[in-house]
Amino acid sequence: MGDILIVDDERDIRELVSDILRDEGYTTRLAANSDECMREINADAPALIVLDIWLKDSRMDGIDILKTAKRDNPDIPVVIISGHGNIEIAVAAIKQGAYDFIEKPFNIDQLMVVIGRAMEASRLRRENMELKRRDVISSDMIGSSAAFKALKCQLDKVTKSNGRVMLSGPPGAGKEVAARYIHSNSARSGGPFVSVNCASIAPERMEEVLFGRETPERGIEPGLLEQAHGGVIFFDEVADMPLGTQSKILRVLVEHQFQRVGGADNVRVDNRVIASTNRDLQAEIAAGRMREELYHRLNVVPIEVPSLEERREDIPELARHFIDEFHRVQGLPMRSFTSEAEALMQTMHWPGNVRQLKNVIERVLILGDTSDEIGARELPAGEGAPEEGGGLALNGSVATLPLREARELFEREYLLTQINRFGGNISRTASFVGMERSALHRKLKSLGVVTSNKAGARIARVEGNSSEDA
Repeated sequence: MGDILIVDDERDIRELVSDILRDEGYTTRLAANSDECMREINADAPALIVLDIWLKDSRMDGIDILKTAKRDNPDIPVVIISGHGNIEIAVAAIKQGAYDFIEKPFNIDQLMVVIGRAMEASRLRRENMELKRRDVISSDMIGSSAAFKALKCQLDKVTKSNGRVMLSGPPGAGKEVAARYIHSNSARSGGPFVSVNCASIAPERMEEVLFGRETPERGIEPGLLEQAHGGVIFFDEVADMPLGTQSKILRVLVEHQFQRVGGADNVRVDNRVIASTNRDLQAEIAAGRMREELYHRLNVVPIEVPSLEERREDIPELARHFIDEFHRVQGLPMRSFTSEAEALMQTMHWPGNVRQLKNVIERVLILGDTSDEIGARELPAGEGAPEEGGGLALNGSVATLPLREARELFEREYLLTQINRFGGNISRTASFVGMERSALHRKLKSLGVVTSNKAGARIARVEGNSSEDA
């Protein structure tokens, strides 16, 4: 049922409480003073502590032990017992994080009720935190393109270590999903995953949010670093962290401890750190917005998360995954895509990447038809689809070209789009466009279209223009 540490300088009391708890199915450990107590906690943290306030021949009294135990193991409930109880001591104990306070001589039934409630509250808190971690963002990695496989291979390698990881990539590409994948497949999967959105926290509140605070009125309020103890803390968009906080985080990475705002005690933490950015951090360093030493501490294993443009092959699979998720979580209709709709999605422009694709799928399921299939006309025109009933719109520059040059421009753009849609696979492109493979090669050569590697995938571009990946 649970492992309970009983700390009391009176042997008769600790053995009596131990015998009763054992009869109820609990396992127990005993400590007569503060040294024995801390040794037991450091060896293996118990599920609950029954702690006497006054301990003879001890370096620390019960309140000191309580503060230290809650500092290093904030999830352990502590029930305080005392034969010299008064309101002031009880209030002090509760402020320092005790679950409850019981006066000696105590009623055994009362003690058992309090212990049962404390154990249940601790279990519910752990389950609630676990459900929150699961519900916010999934750790499912979806895709089968070459770019996706290259990313997943890198992520699988870092799950086996405890090294710090820097995830880079455009907004919405799935950097937090990648971070959660690392956590859920690592040795720390049983610990918490705490995400820190550095861009959304006001600079003046950043240190309280990260380090927590101590005040006489409210006692100890743990910060996100403490909440991530034993697990992973994810600094999302780390370049947005204030410079002053960056220097303090750097110290935490070196010393693995810090002080809460308003506190004097050092708080020890064991966290794996994963960070992300959509910026050029070398440029941020040059501009004085990023500390170079912090960058090197965080950038132990750099991993680039590809944009949706670089993994167009995965769009139908991702779309089907989102439909299944919205059906399961929100009860939205379970629908499928026509082949035309899938092809259109693969050719659309996705500046918001996977996040934008997910939003479009949700919108279509909420506002779309009641038919079983989603057609191309249901995809929003604002996301890059043509207007309903309209033909191809010619821009001014194309409209002024002779037919031969306009046709060549169309063929080049069309084939670039199709090759990138199929992840650089020439055979699949030839099959779709209705050409022999050899004929397609000749056509690409005449149009100046070549393919090259980027993010583990073959990307088509116009020869001599290495930045064009359309």
